[in-house]
Amino acid sequence: MDYQGQSSGSSSVVVEMIPLVKELRHNLETLKSLKSQPEDGIIVAKVRHLMRNVCNSDYDPDYVSIGPYNYHRQLPTQDDKLRSLDAVLSWAKKHGHGTTVEAYINELACLEPEARNCYNNTFDDIPKDQFVRMLLLDGCYILHRFVNFQAQHTTNDAGAAANGSSVPSVLAASPDFQAQPTTNDVGAHKLPPTLRGLPTAANGSSVLSVLAASPDIQAQPTTNDEGTSANASSIPSTSAAELRALDVVRDVFFLAENQIPFFVLEKIGELAVPDGRARVGRSIADHALTLMKEHKCAAPAMVPPEPPTVPGNLLHLLHMHLKPESGLFPDTTGITAADESASVGRWRTATEYNYAGVKFKVGDMSEAGSVRCILDVKLDSSGGTLEVPFLDIDNETWPLLRNLMELEQRNRGTVGSNVTAYCVFMSQLASDSKDVELLRKRGVIVHSHGNDGEVAQHFADLCKGIMFNPNNSAIDYLWETRQKMDRRSRSYPRRWMAWLRRRYFANPWLAVGLLAAAIGLVCALVQSLYSVLSYKHGRN
Repeated sequence: MDYQGQSSGSSSVVVEMIPLVKELRHNLETLKSLKSQPEDGIIVAKVRHLMRNVCNSDYDPDYVSIGPYNYHRQLPTQDDKLRSLDAVLSWAKKHGHGTTVEAYINELACLEPEARNCYNNTFDDIPKDQFVRMLLLDGCYILHRFVNFQAQHTTNDAGAAANGSSVPSVLAASPDFQAQPTTNDVGAHKLPPTLRGLPTAANGSSVLSVLAASPDIQAQPTTNDEGTSANASSIPSTSAAELRALDVVRDVFFLAENQIPFFVLEKIGELAVPDGRARVGRSIADHALTLMKEHKCAAPAMVPPEPPTVPGNLLHLLHMHLKPESGLFPDTTGITAADESASVGRWRTATEYNYAGVKFKVGDMSEAGSVRCILDVKLDSSGGTLEVPFLDIDNETWPLLRNLMELEQRNRGTVGSNVTAYCVFMSQLASDSKDVELLRKRGVIVHSHGNDGEVAQHFADLCKGIMFNPNNSAIDYLWETRQKMDRRSRSYPRRWMAWLRRRYFANPWLAVGLLAAAIGLVCALVQSLYSVLSYKHGRN
């Protein structure tokens, strides 16, 4: 009896464990699928809480949601995505492709497993058809904003229009500065199988109404971006269009979570026009370079990089322009184990270096200058002058740097950690208002904040939550520079000479007085010497 009871109890336990077994098997299958990710691919991951707690708003979109991490956000651009899809279909029809929505859906459905592998999460709550729908609408929105399939580029490298307009090319490419395409009848397009299960309109004929039946779009009012009625005649003002375009640029280019794979954009462009793949790559690369120039992160004369592979996403494309002259990884030849163990883990402040006699010089990032990007921090051969590239700080500087660091945190083996090393350098160099004031007076920093203390606080919070080992010379391209500057700061003769220059030679009258006192002292010593010698000779 006891034995049978035990068997019965054991069987019930096994039955209860069956769901757990299925769950673990599913997790193992998911893990195997994740192992198929390419080693050199760019992974988009959720920002960790340690970094989000510092400034959560720097990672969340305000205007447009792109990709699966922000798929369920209710933002006022869902109708714009439908209009962008219609514009892409119009371009394809104009160029004779005659591509239907079904063709786009089927092509992207083939890329859906590869696209999922570009994310750290599996997104089991987003079914395949909805994931493909998201890729299509988000991709068309980006192409409609930043790629002009109707004509070749009409802007020069400086971002000005060919007719002399001063509108930046990043903003000029926005549909707000162009005539909106006339919505054609897309009801003739065949409904793809992946969307047949979605709710349809009453007549069952309009693909746009099928896509609009998503809960994300139904919750939005039937108004345009300016909040006016859809059938009202309303043209946004230039200032409103500029602000809206800036919001789009921030959300689409800057945010690490708000991304879709770049090959999805290329595929949509390839289906739209004959040379669509090349035109997408060229147009978006031009916009990325212009954006980096406008934020003064890259030199005006810098040519777009030619990576061996396609960029992973738009943020990765921006990151490609931030590469110091020393290369992706520093040269660690000649660095011994003793040097590693004696490594100084943090930078001194700008005022401390100034007390040790280190001079700060602004790096020339003009066309004739030698500085390529803001990462080109250089120390002269004597170790007495540190050349730091010019940094123009505004409200968009912090989200850009934080999200670039997030990209490196998740893809260090692929993209390195140069931006993180630079941010650690700046956050420790300018962590106090006196440091910011010193760098501002030297021309290294220009900011639009209320005071230097506010900028110093931003720098102090910039690297909170990141994972970075400053003692590892293989990942810190500024490791050798920090060691040289620290040795100079610990040299007492150099510190004394710097103190004399700062204390007496900064004021010309004090310098003259010190010189007169030195001459008087020398004369007194000479006179005393002659007196002693005369007394000695007199006795003899």
